[in-house]
Amino acid sequence: MSWIEGEDYYQNEEGLVTLTAKYLRERGFCCGKGCLHCPYDYIRVPEPLRTELLNERAENPDSTTSS
Repeated sequence: MSWIEGEDYYQNEEGLVTLTAKYLRERGFCCGKGCLHCPYDYIRVPEPLRTELLNERAENPDSTTSS
């Protein structure tokens, strides 16, 4: 499967590839790496990082819901 820019990923301000929630949902599982748009509530991310990411998401919900 080839990625489509703007649909499956985009480049952030630092030029890093950021996977979209659409792509991550289609992939079907949490990889445990703390992806910004993870639709699985970071279920495989180890603590304490998981809690930190969930707290960041709760404080800034608009930053993770796009795409």
